[in-house]
Amino acid sequence: MEMEKKEMASTSSTPISIPEAFFLHLISALALALAFWIAHYIFSTHLISDPSLTLFLILVVQSPIVILLYSRYRTDRHQCSYFKAVARGLLGLPAGAIINAFGAIVLGAPIGAQYFLKTLNWSLVMSLFNIVPSACVFGSSWIDWQRLFAYTKPIGTIDHMICIPAHGAIIGAWFGAWPMPLDWERPWQEWPICVTYGAILGYSIAMAASLVLSHQRGLQHVKRD
Repeated sequence: MEMEKKEMASTSSTPISIPEAFFLHLISALALALAFWIAHYIFSTHLISDPSLTLFLILVVQSPIVILLYSRYRTDRHQCSYFKAVARGLLGLPAGAIINAFGAIVLGAPIGAQYFLKTLNWSLVMSLFNIVPSACVFGSSWIDWQRLFAYTKPIGTIDHMICIPAHGAIIGAWFGAWPMPLDWERPWQEWPICVTYGAILGYSIAMAASLVLSHQRGLQHVKRD
C-alpha cells in the first residue's frame, strides 16, 4: 500500500492532458522525419548508404527535443528544477547508450573498429527512445523505473508516453534484427540498418498506442466517477 501511494503521488505531481501528449509525440515524430529529410536533401545520404551519419543526424535533431520537452513533466518538480531535469536527461543519454550497446552485443551485434561509430550512434538513438525520457521525468526514482521497466505497470498518461514507446523501440529492434543472419545478400541487412528501421517503426507505432491507451484509461475513470 505504501508503494502504491508513492507511485500515485509521483504520477499525479506532473499532470499532462491527452492533447499535450499528442503534441509531444507529434513533435518527436516530426523531428525524426526532419532528420531523414536533412540526411537526404542536404547530405545526399540515407540509412542504407551511410547509417552512421544518418543516425548521428537523428541524434542531433531528436535529442534536444526529447530532453527539453520531457523535462517539463518531471515528477519531483518541488525538489528538481527544469534545468536539473535537463541535466538528468543529458546524463541519461550516454548511460542509456552503454546499456543498449551492451544488450546489442550480447545478442550478437558485430564487434570491430568498422562497426564502432555505427554501434555508438545506434545506441545513443536507442537511448533517446527508451532511457532519456525516464531520466528526465523520474530521475533516480527506483520505484518508477522498476514499475515501468520491470513490471510494465504504467499508471498515468506520462507513464504510458514513456513506457510503451520504450518497449516498442526495443521490440521493434528485436524483430528488425531477424533478417540480418539470412543469406539474402541485401545491403539493408547489415548492422544496424534493419535494426534501426525496426526500432523506429516499433517506436512510432507504440507512440500512437500510448495515446490510445491513455485515452481509454481516461474514459474508464470518467465512467467510474
